[in-house]
Amino acid sequence: MNQYLDLFIEESKENLQAINDQLLALEKNPQDMTIVNEIFRSAHTLKGMAATMEYHDLADLTHQMENVLDAVRNEKLTIDEEMIDIVFDAVDDLEAMIMDIESGGSGQRNVESVVSVLQAVEKGESVQSEEPSQKASPASKSLSLTIDEYTEAVLNQSEEQGLLNLEVEVELRSDCLLKAARVFMVFEALQQLGEVVQSAPQVERLENEEFENHFIVLLISDADKETVQKEVGKISEIERVNVTEFSVEGIKQVKDEPSQEEIPTPSTKNSEEAMKKGETTSKTIRVPIDRLDRLMNLFEEFVIDRGKLEDLSSTLNDEALKETVEHIGRISSDLQDVVLKMRMVPVEQVFNRFPRMIRQLAKDLEKEVQLTITGAETELDRTVIDEIGDPLVHLIRNALDHGIEKPDRRKAKGKPSAGQIEMKAYHSGNHVFIEISDDGAGISREKVIEKAVGKNVISENEAQTMTDEQVYGLIMESGFSTADELSDVSGRGVGMDVVKSKIQSLGGHIKVESQLDYGSVFTIQLPLTLSILSVMLVRVRSERYGIPISAIVETTRVNEDDVIYTHNTPVIDYRGEIIPLIFLGEVFNIPGNATEKMTYSLLIIKAGDRKAALVVDAFEGQQEVVLKSMGTYLSDPFAISGATILGDGQVALIIDTHALIGE
Repeated sequence: MNQYLDLFIEESKENLQAINDQLLALEKNPQDMTIVNEIFRSAHTLKGMAATMEYHDLADLTHQMENVLDAVRNEKLTIDEEMIDIVFDAVDDLEAMIMDIESGGSGQRNVESVVSVLQAVEKGESVQSEEPSQKASPASKSLSLTIDEYTEAVLNQSEEQGLLNLEVEVELRSDCLLKAARVFMVFEALQQLGEVVQSAPQVERLENEEFENHFIVLLISDADKETVQKEVGKISEIERVNVTEFSVEGIKQVKDEPSQEEIPTPSTKNSEEAMKKGETTSKTIRVPIDRLDRLMNLFEEFVIDRGKLEDLSSTLNDEALKETVEHIGRISSDLQDVVLKMRMVPVEQVFNRFPRMIRQLAKDLEKEVQLTITGAETELDRTVIDEIGDPLVHLIRNALDHGIEKPDRRKAKGKPSAGQIEMKAYHSGNHVFIEISDDGAGISREKVIEKAVGKNVISENEAQTMTDEQVYGLIMESGFSTADELSDVSGRGVGMDVVKSKIQSLGGHIKVESQLDYGSVFTIQLPLTLSILSVMLVRVRSERYGIPISAIVETTRVNEDDVIYTHNTPVIDYRGEIIPLIFLGEVFNIPGNATEKMTYSLLIIKAGDRKAALVVDAFEGQQEVVLKSMGTYLSDPFAISGATILGDGQVALIIDTHALIGE
């Protein structure tokens, strides 16, 4: 089954996400049997795949959840909040088992408690769902032996020969250090008494100590129970030994499972869905992300060599070579577009985890919250998608805990009792913007300044001159929190600084806007991709730099007489707006003296709402480059996001415009 494992994991995750989404929809429309049928269909598919892959705990729990849903479909049960909570608890266990399988585990988990709760629900009994802390851990699972047809035949044959089928349950002491050695000694003792047929957990897991202190062995022997118990009990560091006769008839259970033809296996599920739509072949394939990473790395090398070819053709001035290089350039541009689009995935993959999280947090905090998601189809590079999840979790938790007020306080302010949180994603240029807004209490400028001054983050004089955006940005400082008391959700001054540093490490930027008693908006700006970008190459004295095209407003020249000074800072009047001049040669301490010029070559750049004019010596044109990390030898160089290798083999640094102009 290993050849189907990756496919099983991916499709199981999709089905679990579908169940999560539909349960949230069902909570709002409990009378809609269409939603119940969708949940039932996803659960049935998951159960079939789990049974096929022989993950019995997963199949058993899904089967019981299916029974509850079937009772709802047949109008034997009615949907209420208690039932929704219980089914969500079951989904949590299912997710934990899938994660265990993905990490190389067996997918075993103690599901007896949640199964019993589901069985009670199926019978119409009133139960309370367990608190997460009360749930049994996978380690405390009551183990059971599951026999196949071959083992069943062996056991039947031993009974005919007058031998005993014994189930030997062994519990090691909690302070046992060499568990694998004790297991080996138990097996040695049992093999002297008969034939070991099976164990739970399996032998490989026992040898690797992938169990707690409890395991079961199935033994065929002519010795009686007392003898077996006595011999095993002689081994040191064993807490308890229990030997019982194993009944083949007792373990066989006739389950209401679909026939093999009805079980949708991972390899046939997609084709079945395609046939329903009148399609004969699948139009999509699953590709491991490491293959796409490898493809991107190869293409990055191709881009570097393409630059070398372009330099070579301009040097040799050969028409045939020029035509060939131009053709390669056009093809590589198309190829780049294809490669980048292959890596693009919708932000929906991140957004879809939040409705469930917000539902639970709102209940824990005793608040009413409605979530609105727009632009979930907006696409981002897979690398960015993988990294942006945790920052968004922090922002959502912050909005719920600090932003949204409790219903009674909202009513006192004349607001609806239910707070609104909106997650929005959209494209703009070569960037993707993600906004998280709420209509809660907002941020108090005075409170932030008071806390910041008290923690010596800023001085009182600095506070007087700071804009609202700069003040609100202080909540991103390490250890800073405006919470008056700690909670399980937030208030410890950790998280928001992690959000800022993570977004900046992705080449992005975060901005905070707020209005007291009306709410806050957190806007995250992210690059579409982290690997290949278009830059304007410029020369400054003896060095060359790349400035991202997405940050450039325009290029221009100004006379030296047009430069004015305010507070010893050179500025220019750019279309009625006063913006500062930044001399790159001085910022980066480039060797050599600046040439005396009557005019300055300027690049007008923009980061957020700020603009600045970069003074350079010459423009060398636009070029697509491969962005490479600076590595660990250079620790966080100022205003440098990476480097690239140019066509002539020289290295050019890529400027981080946000850091350069103080965003």
